[in-house]
Formats: sequence, C-alpha cells, structure tokens
Amino acid sequence: MTIDFSKFEKNIGIIFKDKNILRQAFTHRSYLNEHRDSELVHNERLEFLGDAVLELIVTEHLYEKYPDSTEGELTAYRSALVNAITMAEAASKIEMNDYLLLSKGEAKDTGRARQIILANTIEALIGAIFIDQGYEVAKYFISRNIFNLIEKIIEEKTWLDAKSKFQEQAQDYESVTPVYKTVKEDGPDHDKQFTVGVYLNNNKIAEGTGKSKQEAEQVAADNALKIKGWQTN
Repeated sequence: MTIDFSKFEKNIGIIFKDKNILRQAFTHRSYLNEHRDSELVHNERLEFLGDAVLELIVTEHLYEKYPDSTEGELTAYRSALVNAITMAEAASKIEMNDYLLLSKGEAKDTGRARQIILANTIEALIGAIFIDQGYEVAKYFISRNIFNLIEKIIEEKTWLDAKSKFQEQAQDYESVTPVYKTVKEDGPDHDKQFTVGVYLNNNKIAEGTGKSKQEAEQVAADNALKIKGWQTN
C-alpha cells in the first residue's frame, strides 16, 4: 500500500528529510502482520520516544504559562493534556486518520480502539519529528497542535482528578468508598491496554480503558460520574 504523505507534510508545515521515518510513524504493528514482505518498521519505538519528548515540552510550557499553579495542579493539567482522548482529538484535527497503515481488522475499529491508535500514532509522529528535525521543530508542532487544547481543559475543568471527585461524591451520596478492579488486559507487554471497572457495594457502575491501570481508573471514574449524574456537582 502506497500513501503519499506530501499533502500531510504541507498541512502540518513540516517537510521531512527522511520520508521513511514519517511512514514508520504511521505504521501500526497489525499492518506488518498482513504485509510480512514489507520493509516497513512499526511505530512503537518512535511512540516511546515521542511520549518522552511530548511530556518534556508540555511540562515546560505549563510551568511557564501557569506560574501560580501548584505542582499537583500542573501534574493534573499535563495528565489531561496528554491522555489518549486529548491526543486522539489533536490527531484527528490534522487528519492523521487518513494516513494510518493498519490491518484490515484494525481499520474497521472505531470508538475507543481508534482513539488509542490515533493517540499512539501522534506520539510516534512527534518522535519522528524529533529525530528528523530536532527539538525546536518538535516544539513547534506540539505548540501549534496541542498547547491550544489546554485552555478548553481548564475551562471545562476536565483536569480535575476524576477518582478523587467520584470518591467524594460516592461518600456524600451513598456513604461508600469506590473499589477499582481490573476487568481485562489486552495486547503485548510493551503495549498493554487495561480495562478497569469501578464498583459501589459490589455493583459495577462503569468501566474505563487506558494505557495504564491508573489512566483506566480515571476514565472509569469519569464515566461513573456521568452515569450517576454527579459530574456537575
């Protein structure tokens, strides 16, 4: 499968020196399972690098932008900004979905599964930009496509710790402390996806999925707040 990335490069304002590393950023492991003769390499190593580059640049930005915020608040802002939902939104806005190299099965997935793939791919893209163009261009890309989302996060208070909020509301309304249990784990060790359920009095209220148990718990708590109608209290 041949995809022309020139339109995408113009769209993001970055022309790659090494076109292969750009293609690698969009190559999901599942694609190679169906194209074993391909000389392409999947994007997981780039994702690992991009995740670290993203966290550093976002941390630097938040530290400078919010001088009066505490360490805990800055950590919460950062977590909300780089989670799978926000990163998938950023990836969708620059039409990364049109360039994904996926297996036929993965290509049919939508919803949360596609969100995770998009989030991982934009991190891989950041890693590719860092290798091909350097730190300042990676910072340019992140500032142009991701920094602007922090205003919405703070305005809508989506940075608040959902677990803490759900526990507070559960104790106020039902005098019970939520319990979190891992429902399932999917994927290889280096790329696991966790699904966690949140329970009140042994009744499962909601589930959440994430790249770590902590992220999955936060998503489950946020979903539980919505189900209970407590998210605006």
